[in-house]
Amino acid sequence: MTEAAILCVDDEIVILESIQEQISRHFGDRFLYEAAESAEEALEIIEELNKEGVKILVIVSDWLMPGMRGDEFLVQVQQQFGDITKIMLTGQADLEAIERAKREANLYSCIHKPWREEELIEIMTTALKLA
Repeated sequence: MTEAAILCVDDEIVILESIQEQISRHFGDRFLYEAAESAEEALEIIEELNKEGVKILVIVSDWLMPGMRGDEFLVQVQQQFGDITKIMLTGQADLEAIERAKREANLYSCIHKPWREEELIEIMTTALKLA
């Protein structure tokens, strides 16, 4: 079993599948790829993987999701699992939310929708070097 994972979080399944497909096409079987349709589901996945000894290297999270916004989710991840690199992928986050995520969640990067695959892969590549 792969010991390192990348977690993608977005409430829109089409976007979630697209992100995962682009990342896995580039990085192949070097990582375990997990997906969550909400911040709450993502926190459960993080807990499960942590118990199994799988290290999550990078989280790519949407901002506008039902229940918990992406900046709130990433702050919570930072407080519980500070060593995970965090990327926000958003079409609607305001500057205040992005700044909060940078300040309180140690946000590595913010990618705006619609994103370019090359930009996503470039940011992921550098983020994984830091992980």
